[in-house]
Parts: sequence; structure tokens; C-alpha cells
Amino acid sequence: MDHSARQSTAASLRTTFAQAAPALRAAAAELWQRPGLGHRYPHYLRTMHGVIRASVPLMELAARRCAELGRRDPVAGPLRRYLEEHIDEERGHDDWLLADLAALGSDEKQPNTSPPSPGVARLVGAQYYWVEHHHPIALLGYIAVMEGNAPAVSLADWIVSTAGVPESAVRTIREHAELDGGHTDAVFDLLDALPMTAAQTTAVGVSGLHTADALMVVFAHLARTPRPGAADPNRASRAATPMKGDTA
Repeated sequence: MDHSARQSTAASLRTTFAQAAPALRAAAAELWQRPGLGHRYPHYLRTMHGVIRASVPLMELAARRCAELGRRDPVAGPLRRYLEEHIDEERGHDDWLLADLAALGSDEKQPNTSPPSPGVARLVGAQYYWVEHHHPIALLGYIAVMEGNAPAVSLADWIVSTAGVPESAVRTIREHAELDGGHTDAVFDLLDALPMTAAQTTAVGVSGLHTADALMVVFAHLARTPRPGAADPNRASRAATPMKGDTA
């Protein structure tokens, strides 16, 4: 496969994922802009802890599957090297969420004592299935969409001013806004370089579109988190929220 063909694979996947971007941005906007953000934000942190604590275990599983595939699959070696590097970059990010919750006065162990929501299980669980029972390449679709819809750098300031939470409670949002742009470029650079088959490209595309759809469901559920009966004192106008798209 020549370089131009490899380039077109990554470009095609970018186009595929971009088709889901407007709906994903709308779901994210609803999450951040609806009244009651001060009440909703701790629920967001607990939900995202359920997602992010799976990042390293998912990549470790995918790296093991690459090792099993070995030299008979030309994608396996470079994919495994990428995953092992990315594991080091992502390790401990779930602890950032626990620290954000602690800054709000929550019990740091609370996210580990309640089962994750069905929405989180649907978002993350599909990746375990595809990695274990199909091919670890599918995980790149998940990574590309999750990191390609990072929050804007100014979203943390919006949360602090709108929800009235302390600066110490938005570390995860702030850190991911700064880091994920480079991570997105890295995953698409890898997709350019891998000698993927048509079936493998399809697996990445299906995984990414599923990720976008499942993430929208998670955001929609969070946006409608019930509030206490009193009106939210931090109610803000529906002015444009300063963000690119979605996650922490």
C-alpha cells in the first residue's frame, strides 16, 4: 500500500467521525448549558471516572492481543508499541477525577462502590468485546473519538464561574483540554502508517461511530440529572459555552 493510500484511510476515518461531531457537540452543549450545573457537575465527574478508569485496562488488553497476533499480523507490532506508549500517558488520569471530587467534598472512594451506569457499560464494554473477539485495531476508533472531542481550554473557567465550584475541582477538564489535541494527532498519524486491511478500517470506523453514539447517550442522561426542588442559584444564560465538544 503506498503512502497516498494510507493517507486516504486516515482522511476517510476523519470524515466518518466528523459526521457525528455536530450531534455530539449538541449533546455536550446541553450537558454544560442546562440550569443546575452546580448540582450536575459531581455526577459528571463520577460518570467520567467510570469511563476513564477503564482506559489503561482496555489498552493493556489490546496490547496483549497484539502480542498474541504476533508477526502474522503486520498491524499488531506497531499498534502494540503505540498502546504501550499511550498507556504511560494515560495512567493515573482516573485519580484526577477522584481528586476533583474530593475538592467538592465528596468521598473519594464513592465512585468505586456504585456500579457504573448502563450507558457507561455500553460505551466502554463494546471495546472489550471487539478487542477480545475481533481485533485490537477497533480500539483506535474509540481513542480517536474520545480524544478528538476534547473540551476547549476555556471550559474549565466556564464551569468554575457558572457552577461555582473551586478551581481545584476542574483539573481533569483543564488537563485533557491541553493534552488531547496532541493525542488525537498521534492516533491519526498511526492510522496513516498502519498497513490496514479494508476490514480493519471498517472496524475502526464502526468503533468510532459507536463511541460517538454511546457518548451522546451518556451526556443526555447527565444533562437531565434531577435537581433538588429549589431553583439553581448558579443559573446562567444559554450563551455559547466555550468548548470544542465533549469529554474530560
